Amino acid sequence: MPQLIRFLPVFLLGVFLLGCATQKKTTTSDGTQYTEDLSIWRPKVEPVLPTERTVEDSKKQKAVAEPKYTVNRKLDAVLDSIDRINLRRNFIDGFTIQVYSGLKREDALNAKKQLTSSLPELESEINYLQPNFRVKVGKYFSRIDAQKDYVAVKEYFPNAIVIPDKVAIN
Repeated sequence: MPQLIRFLPVFLLGVFLLGCATQKKTTTSDGTQYTEDLSIWRPKVEPVLPTERTVEDSKKQKAVAEPKYTVNRKLDAVLDSIDRINLRRNFIDGFTIQVYSGLKREDALNAKKQLTSSLPELESEINYLQPNFRVKVGKYFSRIDAQKDYVAVKEYFPNAIVIPDKVAIN
């Protein structure tokens, strides 16, 4: 029995390798034989030898064929109209950090003063939209850009929030 256990892995390896070998001829259940070799059906490619080029051949290659079915003129018209629309736009959708929103003007001025003294690198502004005063800081194109300044502002103003706003394009 121990001798069988020693030779079992070798036996299994031999069976596996014999099963993986490709068979050239196979017999079907009705007794007909066929081959699994499909190399006779592969296309045979003849190597192309380089030929000498003449001056006329090089002139033919440089000639550019004019495309028949292009959309260049139509596409140019659409792109020009989009460009005109974009030139008229003065603002884009962006984000800002709102530090204060309330009814009292003095509180808004105090919030701006405290913000300027604690974070002088950030530009703040006071907006009045009846009946509220709002103190906003920064103009950002994406929320991710506003996030790093938001963390700094949040230390001094715990109620600060990032809000969508219009950002002026210069």
